[in-house]
Amino acid sequence: GRDASRAFATGDFTQAGLVDDVSALSPGEMLAIQSWLSFYRHSYRPVGKLVGRFYDENGAPTEALRQAEAAIEDALKLKAESEQRKYQFPPCNSEWSSAKGSRFWCSKQSGGVNRDWAGVPRKLYQPGSRGSHCVCVRTTGPPWGQPGSSEHSDRGDLDNPHLEEYDGCHPLAQQCVLT
Repeated sequence: GRDASRAFATGDFTQAGLVDDVSALSPGEMLAIQSWLSFYRHSYRPVGKLVGRFYDENGAPTEALRQAEAAIEDALKLKAESEQRKYQFPPCNSEWSSAKGSRFWCSKQSGGVNRDWAGVPRKLYQPGSRGSHCVCVRTTGPPWGQPGSSEHSDRGDLDNPHLEEYDGCHPLAQQCVLT
């Protein structure tokens, strides 16, 4: 047997890619390996353990296996946080044409997230990422994840420091057209 776990995440099935070293894979690639492992655990009966990077000659887990499992756990947490952010800041609906330019708008279903508020379009800048993307932002109530109290203005998430208004658009308009 040969462990080529890395190739299942990277798609590199050349000799250089058919290796068991997953230490430098991204969180998304680690989730691909976790998905692959889940499929095999569900679909096949184990017949043994391959001695190498992840199991020693006694079938005991190695430090490399513990590190890979920790990386998968971290990737699962990142995925959950990303899903949570999608509910706080759902993606805007958007369209572009050469005649009219770009239009961004928010509705109660924009970004595939059903909710009881429409929101207003804003640029969201993620720390550590380049550029921004359009999200819908709640304009009333307390900020996300905070209980209502007199300490908060009734502005929803409009005061989030990672948000920026679109130039030339009314701050409370549910749609924005940029030509």
